[in-house]
Amino acid sequence: MEVNVIRNYYFRQKVIRNMYSKEEKLSLLSEMIEFAKADHKFKDEEYNFILAVASQLGIQKEEIDALKDTEVEKKNLQPESQRILQFHRLVLLMNVDQETSQQEIHKIKEIGLHLGLRLEAIDAVLEKMHDYPNKLIPPQELIAIFTRHYN
Repeated sequence: MEVNVIRNYYFRQKVIRNMYSKEEKLSLLSEMIEFAKADHKFKDEEYNFILAVASQLGIQKEEIDALKDTEVEKKNLQPESQRILQFHRLVLLMNVDQETSQQEIHKIKEIGLHLGLRLEAIDAVLEKMHDYPNKLIPPQELIAIFTRHYN
């Protein structure tokens, strides 16, 4: 899957850059890097996707390269919409190389639970993503799933 397709699909709002503090941005990018390494492979497609997210957040490539070797302190995202957005980024990252390993499934569920998301909603997203080309679950569908499982 081409990174430009994901970038155009996912980052239409320039507001994202101002949603987070610098520490929060580094934290969520660090989490994405950690997740990309879940299957013990850090593929070019995953790295390029993370760079695209970093660019949208106003983080430089050099900072991403530094994060590859060191983790930063995890920041708890507030409100819940930001945690759901981060989970969506992870789903996109998981599918960027068109391969999904059991380690990635386990890790994404673990991260989702750590984000405070309900397991039923996480499972529904992971199942529903297969209904879409390149497993790119649209944001409105993601929101609908979380809305159903939180009401």
